[in-house]
Amino acid sequence: MMQSGALRVRAVIFFLTLFCVSASLYSAFFYQRDRRPFTEWPAPAPVSEDTHVSLDTTVNVDNSVSIGQIIPQEWEWVTSHNLTYPLRYSSRAITTREVPGLRRASFTRIEAPLFEDFHTVESVLDVKVSPTQVLELEVPAFKKEPVNASHLIFGIQTTIRRLEDSVPQLARWIANTGAKLYVVLLEAEGIPVNTERLVGLETSMRNQGFDVTLFPAHEEDTFPQRYFSLVNVMYQHRTSLTQWVSLIDDDTFFPSMHALLAMLDKHDSGEQQYIGSLSEDWWAVQHYGFMGFGGAGVFLSLPLAEVVDAHTDVCKNNLRSSAGDITVMDCIYTHTPTKLTPVSDLHQADMHGDLSGFYESGRHHLSLHHWKEGSVFGKGLPMADMHLVSDVCGECFLQRWQFGDDMLLTNAFSITTYPKGHLKSGDPNEINMDKLEETWNSNMNMRHSLGPTRPRLVLEEEKIQYSFLNATVCDGGVRQLYFHTGINGDLDTLLELVWKEAGPE
Repeated sequence: MMQSGALRVRAVIFFLTLFCVSASLYSAFFYQRDRRPFTEWPAPAPVSEDTHVSLDTTVNVDNSVSIGQIIPQEWEWVTSHNLTYPLRYSSRAITTREVPGLRRASFTRIEAPLFEDFHTVESVLDVKVSPTQVLELEVPAFKKEPVNASHLIFGIQTTIRRLEDSVPQLARWIANTGAKLYVVLLEAEGIPVNTERLVGLETSMRNQGFDVTLFPAHEEDTFPQRYFSLVNVMYQHRTSLTQWVSLIDDDTFFPSMHALLAMLDKHDSGEQQYIGSLSEDWWAVQHYGFMGFGGAGVFLSLPLAEVVDAHTDVCKNNLRSSAGDITVMDCIYTHTPTKLTPVSDLHQADMHGDLSGFYESGRHHLSLHHWKEGSVFGKGLPMADMHLVSDVCGECFLQRWQFGDDMLLTNAFSITTYPKGHLKSGDPNEINMDKLEETWNSNMNMRHSLGPTRPRLVLEEEKIQYSFLNATVCDGGVRQLYFHTGINGDLDTLLELVWKEAGPE
């Protein structure tokens, strides 16, 4: 009976995987923007960056079915990403099992390979689910229900177009949480926002679960004045529940509201508190000050916001910089004895160029910033789609697993291979994966924020990177695509992961 039950479970996993693969390949053409509400997980326990867990738990599933037989006549390819045929393709189904008390590891070794067979695909109808193993990964237990963040108010100043572009990623962490959001808007710098467009966007956001209020900026206000005025706006709209007000940018992203609230709970909101993060660039800290840099998220307790609000006019009209976060710092340091409490897991991300080393570090991030700057496809990172996998495995977003001796998965960012032995234990070229790879432009001093670091590897020689392309929700799981452009006559490669939660034992 136990063996029969196990076979039934495997059969369910297999057919669900087929459904996810077929539905998600189709959706890759029509890039999804509407997503289901964000689900959350408890704050992680503190974990050393050199935590390693050895797992090798796989379940055999033996069948081969043509995807073209499931949804015929409805396939086109990923034209929006300009992929070309023929290409190499492989897939893997992963189930995640929650383990109470398990910590999120920065780096986990798996003996089994991530992919077994690669196929040359001349048409999407050629894509098949080959005999393979379903890989089971253990993850920390996490909550599915949205967090209660009704004691937080967030404020943004931006243009309406940038806000429209940011709605999908904002929905991943703030919608349906009870947190309030106030946004000061312009059409563009120096151009008042169109009222009809503002009202339409506000209505749309509220229909998606945002507790949001949009309003036009004062035409006479400069950039730093608009930013600084958010403290006044949020304080004046406080409720009996409000404990914190937060200034953020339109491209600030919080991967876990539960983790964010757990951090804030360590600080007494009944006292004056100024919480944020320094820039990762020590030069910026030296030149701009010991302050909370805005893109990482700046948090003021209500007692401190009250003092800043009381000095709005004098602080707003005595600027020494064109940066709003500097104005907030100046007002706090001029009128209170409160000093910044830096939180290193909040990230301004002041690097430029290739930020792969930052995202592939496996470290825990309370906030991410500058994700709009670009990716391998010349667009901003699709943060909302990247984050979908957290619905299945919670803290596994950007978590790392090594498979075999040469492949590394940074969940929802990249799959990388290291052909010269950099991942192989005992190899002369073995690298310390606890050190962050310096992939960005220029030689910045970041030891205070991102250290320890290591030199960048040479792409296509020492490190081959399959970048996250797209993801979509399918019944009971999330499907991801990763892509690598072939060089020197090699075919392009498309890799697919289908994630779902393991059923009850």
